[in-house]
Amino acid sequence: MPSFETVTLSIEGGIATVRLNRPEKLNAMNLAMWNDIRSAFRYVDETPEIRVAILEGEGKAFTAGIDLQMMMGVGAQVRDDCDGRTRENLRRVILDLQDTLTSLERCRKPVLAAVHGACVGGGIDLISCADMRYCSSDAWFTIKEIDIGMVADVGTLQRLPRLIGEGMARELAYTARKFDGAEAKEMRFVNRVFESPEALREGVRAIAADIAAKSPLSVRGVKEMISYARDHSVADGLNYVATWNAAMLMSADLQAAMMAAMSKSTPAFKD
Repeated sequence: MPSFETVTLSIEGGIATVRLNRPEKLNAMNLAMWNDIRSAFRYVDETPEIRVAILEGEGKAFTAGIDLQMMMGVGAQVRDDCDGRTRENLRRVILDLQDTLTSLERCRKPVLAAVHGACVGGGIDLISCADMRYCSSDAWFTIKEIDIGMVADVGTLQRLPRLIGEGMARELAYTARKFDGAEAKEMRFVNRVFESPEALREGVRAIAADIAAKSPLSVRGVKEMISYARDHSVADGLNYVATWNAAMLMSADLQAAMMAAMSKSTPAFKD
């Protein structure tokens, strides 16, 4: 297992728990954390015994968003004598940060985000990439970028409207107002609100365990199909799933599931 500076990764029962781990900074996302997140989800994707992942935060908050010291250092990082090259360098930095968050979508295993406390700015970019989002009753959210004079640029404005609708996404992005877990559930940003951070972790782990018990090949296929359908027409999606099942349907998982159904037993699947 790789080592990380700003996140922890543990594996139990086919479930990987990726935990943001800068609690003294409210898990503010510095450059090391961006790199660690991508490395962690690459590992989750590539490790057969991992069937599902949970993303959570250590300490009082899920995350305070992008680390402002990192933001302040970007100018020096991209500076060049040529203004055009400076702008190109900045564009490449932004694209790289976008790629870090897209690693959650690129990961073939489902990712469940479990949010407690604050989820600010870049935190919304991050969890918008997860397959499902859950929170505790103390959670609150804000798209903060407008308050520091910038356009959110690593995914919120592209993904959130598809999750909660364009009108509400515009309101939240234009105003940076806070919204709590109850409102997040009402707008379908989170699937469920748990009464405490402890109940959140227990509840999300139970959902993850249910997923981990299913056919891993089929779960990976479901994620692929839903993600593909989001960005393509219905006809394209139907064509792709037909091609997918032509290749993947006749699997050992199908046999195991059918035999278990006939014998009223619990199927066991290869990782």
